[in-house]
Amino acid sequence: MLRDALGIGVAVGAYGLSFGAAATTAGLSVLQACVLSLLVFTGASQFALVGVLGAGGGVASAVAGAVLLGTRNLLYAVRLADLLRLSGLRRVLAAQLTIDESTAMATAAPRPLSGLAFWATGGAVYLLWNAATLLGAIGAGVVDTRALGLDAAVGAAFLGLLAAQVRDRGAVGVALGGAVVAVLAVPFTPPGVPVLLAGLAVLVPLARTSRRRSQR
Repeated sequence: MLRDALGIGVAVGAYGLSFGAAATTAGLSVLQACVLSLLVFTGASQFALVGVLGAGGGVASAVAGAVLLGTRNLLYAVRLADLLRLSGLRRVLAAQLTIDESTAMATAAPRPLSGLAFWATGGAVYLLWNAATLLGAIGAGVVDTRALGLDAAVGAAFLGLLAAQVRDRGAVGVALGGAVVAVLAVPFTPPGVPVLLAGLAVLVPLARTSRRRSQR
């Protein structure tokens, strides 16, 4: 189980390189990119935020889209609260580590090992994601990111994160529905608003899909 947790940490943490590069390309400083990873720590929301900022969108639209994408973690928290039964400071720390991967490992493990699976996976991803963010942000500051194609890192990494969540026909429908709404809104709305509208449009079916997945 610890080996699996470390493997997940390495695989997911590698996306932090793309995020660090994308964040600085979008105009954030190295410090801002690192603080964002330390405090927000949810890849989809982070990529959405820097994607909107990089496209010239406003801070309000960027933050709103990021928060909307992060609401799925609330559903995970409901499931984990009953499974882990934490309190005090440990509950606060667990909230920070409640992501797709730690939830999946905790719910898939035998009940006595759920806590170990959650902490090992969440901790591995957190440490490696933040280390990779720093490396990506520093690297983007000393190379021509556009020449290397890193200006497309947001879209590519976001699709990579999305693909890992599309595991059944219901999730495919949610993803396609959001994409259609976003594409239709692009010609008529400022940067960031299409993402927000797409998130609002699929919030209910996404909640249902996430709830079914957490109950498996």
